[in-house]
Amino acid sequence: MTSRFTELAVDCRDPERLAAFWCAALDFEVIDRGEGKVEIASWTPTAEDVRARQMPPTLLFLRVPEGRAGKNRLHLDLSPIDRGTAAEVARLLALGATTADVGQGPDRSWVVMADPEGNEFCVLRTLAPEENT
Repeated sequence: MTSRFTELAVDCRDPERLAAFWCAALDFEVIDRGEGKVEIASWTPTAEDVRARQMPPTLLFLRVPEGRAGKNRLHLDLSPIDRGTAAEVARLLALGATTADVGQGPDRSWVVMADPEGNEFCVLRTLAPEENT
């Protein structure tokens, strides 16, 4: 293999705010920041680690002047690991997410949400042990 998926870039108006939301949502940490950008991850990548094996990509929030327009062409799916789906949705709402209607209909097993800048993501079935749901 000659390439690795290393970052998912997200254009946004306020990289600090969006990075803070996603750090809280995913239990990630800021690993780099600069003018108009903030990068977060669940680990601190090194070139050696990335060359050795595929690692989880980082999220890179980049300031752009224009706002989001239209439905996302790419979105994240989240699966709660220590609580039920409804409890996770409530936690994400408290962090600043909103529920979103993208035409999914009422009887779905997932919940469509949007982050503080309106980027849709889905909360899927829980992966928590049954006693935690």
